[in-house]
Amino acid sequence: MFPLRLQPRSYGADRMHSSLRHLDHRPWPLPAGRWMWRQTWRQLAFIHYRIEAAALRALIPDELEIHEFEGSAWIGVVPFLMADVSIRDLPSIVPMRRFPELNMRTYVQKGGRPGVWFFSLDADCWPIVLGGRLIYGLPYHKAQMAHVPEGNVIEFESVRRNGGVRFRSSFRPVGDVFHASAESFEHWATERYCLYSKDHRGLLSVDVHHQPWPLQKASVVVHENTLLEAAGLNLQEQEAVCHFSTGVEVVSFSPKRPDH
Repeated sequence: MFPLRLQPRSYGADRMHSSLRHLDHRPWPLPAGRWMWRQTWRQLAFIHYRIEAAALRALIPDELEIHEFEGSAWIGVVPFLMADVSIRDLPSIVPMRRFPELNMRTYVQKGGRPGVWFFSLDADCWPIVLGGRLIYGLPYHKAQMAHVPEGNVIEFESVRRNGGVRFRSSFRPVGDVFHASAESFEHWATERYCLYSKDHRGLLSVDVHHQPWPLQKASVVVHENTLLEAAGLNLQEQEAVCHFSTGVEVVSFSPKRPDH
């Protein structure tokens, strides 16, 4: 079984979140002001596919540059377990204490700040779905989901409530844990410290912070995946580039308008 690393915590105002004890790896300084939310991302698979940037252009705001690695844009499908979600110093409550989540994303940048653009996020938690849509302008969907460790394998399944979009996979870590070197694909795809979204008023950005990802190679079997079709994307047949992480603890800051 994978270690969940659940530990008793106190988040009083005089305590620093553990992720903030190391900042040297960040590509830019922390934003001014106090962080807003905390959460933990656990037992993740990063499943990446190459795609032509031109195939994404109509789906991404013109204000954002599609970020390429080795001449290609990339699509990431990331199933994981979300835990300990709460506003700053408050304790996490049911149903935000522990639930599966799944995102499909690509990589963008604006003003020299690399970030993530989400085509979809599925979560088995109504407050996250509604809050993500209303506060962050993110394309969240409620789904019936399962994230089940069986030995060293994670069995993951998601069925979207409206429309029945499906994703089902099995994944496990392979090899030793490592931290990605600065010029590697793994670093490029995972060490991103903001997300971009768009609401009725325009572009939003949200800064996040966490320790560098502990990564391993991964063996992944995708049994079913209609996320791409639902987003209007079509990939050429190819072998995915796959990684696993036991996870990181995360803080996020309030949304802001990157053009202001």
